[in-house]
Amino acid sequence: MHQLQSAELAELKRAKRLLENPNLAIKITNYIGVPIEKAMKLLPAKAHTMISKAAREALLKALEYSMKTIIDKQKIRTSKRINTLLTTITGGIGGAFGLAAIPIELPVSTMLILKSIAEIAKSEGHDINTIETKLNCLEVFALGGNSKKDDSSDNSYWVMRAVLAKEISNAAKYISQKGLAKETAPAIIKLVNKLVARYSVIITEEVAAKAVPIVGAVSGAGINIIFMDHFQKMAEGHFIIKRLEKKYSEAEVKEAYGEV
Repeated sequence: MHQLQSAELAELKRAKRLLENPNLAIKITNYIGVPIEKAMKLLPAKAHTMISKAAREALLKALEYSMKTIIDKQKIRTSKRINTLLTTITGGIGGAFGLAAIPIELPVSTMLILKSIAEIAKSEGHDINTIETKLNCLEVFALGGNSKKDDSSDNSYWVMRAVLAKEISNAAKYISQKGLAKETAPAIIKLVNKLVARYSVIITEEVAAKAVPIVGAVSGAGINIIFMDHFQKMAEGHFIIKRLEKKYSEAEVKEAYGEV
């Protein structure tokens, strides 16, 4: 039986609401006025391959940046609004230039999202300069599935945690011993592959939304705000849970999660 107190259960309930009800597809549909499924049909056949490749490069660069950067714990507190503004600008560029902008826009927007995720981790009391927390930040890119199967599950968060657990553990062990000398190391590639499988799905929906004829630079910027907000909420829920796991066991927090 878990030992979480009433205030902690309230926090956990908020985290669960954030993680299990992303409603990202609905928000996009409401914004562009077209069902996301219809928007997906507007994408050319080459789009999925291009997006997957760009997502892989973006996450590899984000991983490299994260592991090689010592973050100033004071300055990061001022970055959230700036990151959102810059993400909005890159969204405007993507909306104006379409599919051709993906290889340029995605690494930039991914890095900005990662910085915002790190800020949220810091606000929840995590040391953002540890390998564990840095990998936990990257883990957020795989959270918040958009399929009906994902959205209807009260345990989708824990399912994804379980899917990534082995890869994160192996990557952490490898990086702690050898750093990122080889990004092609199996431990790194396996983790990135798992992250890309989820992240590329979300990015495909973003690109599809921008492909709608009525969506230009201004609307493209708005879509990027929606995606930034999505990952910020995933990060908030994720790091509330990780904070509680420091005080209690993962099993206790998971048990309480199922009850709130």
